[in-house]
Amino acid sequence: MPIRMLPDDVASQIAAGEVIERPASVVKELLENAIDAQASYIYIKVDEAGKRLVEVVDDGSGIPTGELALAVARHATSKLGGVDDLFHIQTLGFRGEALASIASVSRLTITSHPATEPIGARIRIDGGLIGNVEIVGSPTGTTVRVEDLFFNVPARLKFLKNDQTEMRHIESLVARYALAYAGIRFQLLQSGRESLQTTGNGDRREVLAALYGVDIGKQMVEVLAVDNDIKITGYISPISLTRSNRREIIFFINNRPVQDLSLATAVIQAYHTMLMVGRYPMAVIMVDLPPETVDVNVHPTKAEVRFREPGLIFSSVQRAVRRALLAHSPVPNLTTSSYWRTPEESTRNDISGPRWDLTVDNQVEPRVDQPGIEPFEMARQPGFDRSFSRTPILRLIGQVAMTYVVAEGPDGLYLIDQHAAHERVLFEKMMGQAENMGGVSIPAQSLLNPLPVELSMNHARIIEQQLAVLNRLGFQIEEFGGNTFLIRSLPALLAGMDPAAALRVLVEDFEEDESPLQSELEARIIARVCKRAAVKAGQLLSHEEQRSLLADLEACQSPRTCPHGRPTMIHLSVDLLERQFGRRGAR
Repeated sequence: MPIRMLPDDVASQIAAGEVIERPASVVKELLENAIDAQASYIYIKVDEAGKRLVEVVDDGSGIPTGELALAVARHATSKLGGVDDLFHIQTLGFRGEALASIASVSRLTITSHPATEPIGARIRIDGGLIGNVEIVGSPTGTTVRVEDLFFNVPARLKFLKNDQTEMRHIESLVARYALAYAGIRFQLLQSGRESLQTTGNGDRREVLAALYGVDIGKQMVEVLAVDNDIKITGYISPISLTRSNRREIIFFINNRPVQDLSLATAVIQAYHTMLMVGRYPMAVIMVDLPPETVDVNVHPTKAEVRFREPGLIFSSVQRAVRRALLAHSPVPNLTTSSYWRTPEESTRNDISGPRWDLTVDNQVEPRVDQPGIEPFEMARQPGFDRSFSRTPILRLIGQVAMTYVVAEGPDGLYLIDQHAAHERVLFEKMMGQAENMGGVSIPAQSLLNPLPVELSMNHARIIEQQLAVLNRLGFQIEEFGGNTFLIRSLPALLAGMDPAAALRVLVEDFEEDESPLQSELEARIIARVCKRAAVKAGQLLSHEEQRSLLADLEACQSPRTCPHGRPTMIHLSVDLLERQFGRRGAR
């Protein structure tokens, strides 16, 4: 095949594919232009998750009428003058590709009125075809409307996720810029509903409260450190506030949001020995350093950077976070009374304790073969003998390390993980109720006083999309304005659980999913809540509680594992014990 030049429209769409991946990419580029224009107020309007409309309005410096047509040309920018400027970049944009890329895959309209001119101007671009500049009246600043995104690239539309996922990407992106530029007032409307609004008063903690809720905003620990030419500021979570993934570890390099695995590792290492395995902190870290020591011209989306001295940046971030953490995290006092309890004390009526009066009804056939829940795939194959997965009648011996229940069976000893076992019991009970109630809500326990719970912006969107399903599972939850929800009842099975914790645990880990709470919906919700509601390791159980747990576990259909696949028990056979004690010869 001979070598030939690509047509302009093909080259434009290839270049656009590097910069404009989804609607959130459009929002990002337009936000950066508004910030670079020294805007004090930025309004973002999105319809149909950005596929139908993205509109960004700012009160910045505007584009002169004579330069409006040039602004949408490829590689046209006001932010670079020569090669040397690439190593001293102090603006968010500099490549001169954003508007041209957006214009090639949408219907773009730009209306701008610089403060230095008496009137504004407008230009329209339809799929890369540039129209004439019109003189119009408009307020000072710039308005950019992006309509029918990817209308001329239908294949790209098919790769977009569902509207809820795309909306969360946009919300998360705007939230990050609102944190970096707390002195700018941001307002985000999605499908006519206000998702985010900040005051622009420069207080980052106030922005944190708007994004994550007042509770979390108050708990965040401030970081402030200066190391030579490196200034590190921001907020980190105390050791009592964690997440199940590192998604909420956010970095800004010279006020530019970036993704950097090395810096995230530095934050995590600062928490070394302080967090449980599989738990991660929240962090919003701003690193300010001389522009010539960082290369931002690494990727078309400008989301990655390279440092001249990466090791120095890593150690500076780690030290700054560790100092702030130690300064605001005093060592708790441990008394013997908080560790050791008598069996009588452990049976007190504690509202946060486990429910031991929930014997599994053997007449109910729980649904335990949900995809993604049953860990042993062979258990679902035809002809599989389920009697292998059942436990024999067990005789209680006692508890070890306040974590494992020891029991004797006809064929040896069983060590039972009390947390995993209780998870399985609660899961099968609740799944059985959901199956047998059909389309009717499962039994619920009303709260004496409805409890308002404020969630982060992303978590609120997840909950509100699934209110009908949650209500059927016994969670009577209502929208209460903004990102706050009112809890009126919990499933009767979880009546002893903290309602706020029950609501938050429903969504904590679902950010990793592109369709949260959609696939294997009920089983995943139930498994997650049961994990939080189950008795914890390190909790002393009375003999009655231990016996009740064994009886409930024996009645389960799949007692060998918890709903997440961890084993509930380990079997030490009589033969193994005899070999260990030398009763049957050498091992």
